[in-house]
Amino acid sequence: MDITIKLLRKSFFYLLFFTLCMFVINFIFENWQRDLKLLFCLFATLVLIWWREKRQIPNEVKKVMNHEEDDNAPFRDTDAQDALSEDFWVPSNRSATVAGRAIGGMVYVGSPPMLDRDGQEEECRSLIDPSLPVARTGNDKIGIGMLIQKGYSDMPPEIRATYLEWLASGRSDESYNAEYMFLYFYGLERRYFLDNPSVAEEREIFYEVKRLASLYRDNEDALYELAGFIQVARIGMEDVTLYEPVFEFSGSGVPLELKLAIGARVARGDLLSAKWLMSWLHCDPAGLAVFPSDLIFEEFRMLFDIRFEERFPNGLKVDKPSETLRIPYKAASGEFQLDIIPEFDGKRLSDISELREPLEIAQEIAEEAGADLHQYLRFIVRNPYSGTSPEALARLPRELWPLFASRELIRLKGWADDIVRRGGLVPVGEVIARIEGKTPDKLTKRKLTKAADSLAQIGFGFTPDPRFALRSPKLGEPAMIFDLGRTVVQLEDVSETYRNALVNIASGAFVAHADGEITENERKTLLELVRDTKKLSDLERRRLTADLEWMLSVAPAVALLRRKLKGTVPEVVATIRTTLISVAHAGGVVRVDDVAAVEKIYKALGLNPSLVYSDLHAGEFRDSLVEARSAKPTLSGKAIPAENSTGGIELDTNHITHIHSETARASSVLGDIFDYEETEGGAEDEAMQETLFPGLEPIRAAFVKEIVKKEHWTEDEFRDLCAQFSLLASGALEDINEWAFENFGDALLDEHDGFEINSDIADALRKRCKDKDGGVEAGTRKRGKINGAYILNYTKNRLL
Repeated sequence: MDITIKLLRKSFFYLLFFTLCMFVINFIFENWQRDLKLLFCLFATLVLIWWREKRQIPNEVKKVMNHEEDDNAPFRDTDAQDALSEDFWVPSNRSATVAGRAIGGMVYVGSPPMLDRDGQEEECRSLIDPSLPVARTGNDKIGIGMLIQKGYSDMPPEIRATYLEWLASGRSDESYNAEYMFLYFYGLERRYFLDNPSVAEEREIFYEVKRLASLYRDNEDALYELAGFIQVARIGMEDVTLYEPVFEFSGSGVPLELKLAIGARVARGDLLSAKWLMSWLHCDPAGLAVFPSDLIFEEFRMLFDIRFEERFPNGLKVDKPSETLRIPYKAASGEFQLDIIPEFDGKRLSDISELREPLEIAQEIAEEAGADLHQYLRFIVRNPYSGTSPEALARLPRELWPLFASRELIRLKGWADDIVRRGGLVPVGEVIARIEGKTPDKLTKRKLTKAADSLAQIGFGFTPDPRFALRSPKLGEPAMIFDLGRTVVQLEDVSETYRNALVNIASGAFVAHADGEITENERKTLLELVRDTKKLSDLERRRLTADLEWMLSVAPAVALLRRKLKGTVPEVVATIRTTLISVAHAGGVVRVDDVAAVEKIYKALGLNPSLVYSDLHAGEFRDSLVEARSAKPTLSGKAIPAENSTGGIELDTNHITHIHSETARASSVLGDIFDYEETEGGAEDEAMQETLFPGLEPIRAAFVKEIVKKEHWTEDEFRDLCAQFSLLASGALEDINEWAFENFGDALLDEHDGFEINSDIADALRKRCKDKDGGVEAGTRKRGKINGAYILNYTKNRLL
């Protein structure tokens, strides 16, 4: 409003008030002298002009807010908002009385002046006008009439009474509607930003607003508005370099305190540490895609620090941005808005929001740390209550072990070290119990692989691992713990070379077990085969050595070998033949059991068993396709006579002929013992079994017909069924699988968590039974004859 309008306005009101005074005095004081009337009118007009100007705040009190008392206070850039004069503000050390209630200080009280808002004049919302009517009591704590009001002057008398009672009661009763608190806060907000209070009063207002935020902490709207004030107001009262990194932030961008803290450090030329860079990435929208789950936040934060220190041991240098930081503030009352430009050491702070290079570096480090924690996170997600178990902590990156390793994990590593020093063999149930904390009732592939992965994380291997070995261990068997040479986060798949070598040494171990004793020369021969195998990684060679030690302790099953040897390529066949002959010769004397074992492997390879004798006589098998290692002379055993030193070991044919003669005689004796009269129908039953299952004895045929009725048998069920047919479990398994290989090219029974039935073979056998009317029930009635035949044949087999 320019000077001309001001003069015209004042002249208008002067003439108006003078005319009114003349009119009044002519009617009331008509007996006064004329000069006295004139003086009264002039004096009364001046009083009225003063009273009006007192209510209307002149433009001269409008101010641009800056704190002259505090050099470190932020600069306020605003559009000269209206401010109330000191006459309206009641300081905290004084108390105002309105409608008979002592309401205390820190409020605006007086006849409300008109404030200019965007060219329109409005009353200050927070100012308490003592001239307005107030009810005797306030009865609207829930604020029904408060919700639709704008300010104190717009309230009905009952609402004003309720507000004044809240003020008078200490402003600490949170049962009052938050709108009453907001009306009080509007005054504090205006005073802080627009009235240029002292530093001491600013601090007083700041802590009062923090008290209100604590009082109404359960009200989201109240917390949002009050937190906005607190965030901006604290800039001028706290050293921003003392701020801590922010990791719990629900906003949509980098929070103000983080901008200030990092901006101050960049302005001072400091290098950023890992915690500030991670906090920056965590709050930036770009960081949402690279931060892992909150389930492993602490582990991620520590690993991020380690990776950052590896790349930036002294800290990260950040170039100072050119943009100045501006903090917009819009009053909760809606009566004003302004920009705050914070300063540090007398200089305006720069805005880090536009910097991208530091965030790109942080993203690279975060992605690397997240990948290293992937296995640990997967385990935690699948096992929510096992975060501190050895199985979980073993999956942590090795750098975090000193920070997170539990006593259980330390004990697990010490236990594994001790097992390896004592040879490596340990009951498999004990391994699972060490990992999971309890002895398992049964073994599953999942339990075994979890145990192997857990041990790999602390640098130990486990075999037989069902992912790489020929078969899984049984609950009563040992497992092998060995040194991997390093920690392995993810066990990789093995090569084809390893798989062929595993079958090769398994075949050799089968021959070494044939005579019931593993000699030291046989062990050395097989270990040399492992060492001489080419194209194996260090990890595969360590695993293959452990596999061999386990197979020398637990003999491979011939049925398993048949399945693994089926379809073996010629190059591998030649290598296996060489291994078999070398192991057979390693003992110094080739025994009958060794010959029988080699014959079984030759049959599984599709070779003529008669080749065994020629290969053994030659001393070794050579094939032009494969460079086979020559059999090395051993130090133990009897010396080979000079006349037979041309190659290999000579078989004692007289001894073999004697064994065959004794076998025939024993068969005749046993046949006489068990050859008693059959029950009626026995011959027909045996003929029927021979038709259904050619090559199987009647008792085994009946057993096979029963076994194919189910898809899976537990170990206890299998033993009970064998007992019903008077069969030994191990012998029945081997004989039936051998028959299945000869007739169907595969095993009928697979040992895995009990016994799995080969569905293809089982379907074929069931079809035979269905097509042929009858069964083998009669066979079970001639138990004496059948059991005798079984014992006879079993004895023959052992003698041969």
